[in-house]
Amino acid sequence: MVGVEALLEPMLALHDRIRASVMDACARQASEQLATVAADDGEAGDTIYAIDRVSEEALVQGLAEPARKEPLCIVAEGLPDNALVLPRGAREDDCRWRLLIDPIDGTRGLMYQKRSAWILTGVAPNRGAGTRLRDIVLAVQTEIPLLKQHLSDQLWALRGTGMTARRFDRLAGTKTPLTLRPSRADTIAHGFATVVRFFPGARDVLAAIDDEIVETLVAPAPGKAACFEDQYASTGGELYELMAGHDRWIADLRPLVRKGGLCCHPYDLCTSLIAEEAGVILTDPAGAPVDAPFDVTSDVAWVGYANARLRTAIEPVLQGALGRRGLL
Repeated sequence: MVGVEALLEPMLALHDRIRASVMDACARQASEQLATVAADDGEAGDTIYAIDRVSEEALVQGLAEPARKEPLCIVAEGLPDNALVLPRGAREDDCRWRLLIDPIDGTRGLMYQKRSAWILTGVAPNRGAGTRLRDIVLAVQTEIPLLKQHLSDQLWALRGTGMTARRFDRLAGTKTPLTLRPSRADTIAHGFATVVRFFPGARDVLAAIDDEIVETLVAPAPGKAACFEDQYASTGGELYELMAGHDRWIADLRPLVRKGGLCCHPYDLCTSLIAEEAGVILTDPAGAPVDAPFDVTSDVAWVGYANARLRTAIEPVLQGALGRRGLL
């Protein structure tokens, strides 16, 4: 029996396979075909589009080889009962590792060729139903770029060893080391700071919280923008923006303001380990380390700070805004 390090290369290869399969589908099919609804689990999960089926097939095929060496328990939306044990015939109790996977995070933007999506994978020791997000010890996330984009980034981390990143040039077929660094700014002024509200529902409340925080932290100047926002409909993409130094602060508060709405789920955050290893601070709205069950249905609220100084400045204002609305 070997350690989780042995799964790194198979996971990187799996991501490469999914990226290639999805990009091939995007090149061959029109956006309207990829955007066809393939399944809808109602309140139990997200809408599954035709493009998602492409990634799910590549996922199962790509995991077959590493599973022959050691059984794996896979938790992912789109699978029967959202879980699968490979190889076929193995039992969940036979598995040392439990994988939480989002084969495409950011489906909506990708299928209309608006913005990159991400493949997300977190690997944790198998503790059955008691496995948690914070049990993850290996995480990999890979960009699925737009067809007009020839570069895509891939990031990974083993707990306690820092983040590693590389950039893939699909025209040249080369992979080169990449350095990413979160912002060192101590203010949100003139930077990107976002309260997530990219789907209908409770946008008025979320926008009011956003306005209150910005107006408290940045002195108003007539005719000037205090800061900017980026409604990137991909949690993995949002984490990347924090790691890359593009965004200074992001708060996804949807579960607090609209119960039963379309919210972030644990599989959307299964690569949070990478962001933390890169220096990003991730918490729940109360300030505790972000955590959740190892599933695809639980609603998760989270806050990301590019550094500790930004957290010190923003967190009390955020919690005050939530407390006054009875949300904390």
